Amino acid sequence: MRVQPKQNKYTGMNKNTVLAWATWIMIFVGLGLIAMGAFRYAEVSGWGFAAVGVGFFAIAWVFNALKGRV
Repeated sequence: MRVQPKQNKYTGMNKNTVLAWATWIMIFVGLGLIAMGAFRYAEVSGWGFAAVGVGFFAIAWVFNALKGRV
């Protein structure tokens, strides 16, 4: 007979919810960086901000793909 560990009612965040929150946070930061590159900086630095924002989208995509597999 296997004994189940006692579940705490305050531990509602498992690995999938952490990845979901990280995905949403990275999407918002990516949108902010793209917006800064498009509206705040008109020089070459704007292209850098936009490229980093697209990179944040790529990492958020990976986090979303990892949900349920980790």
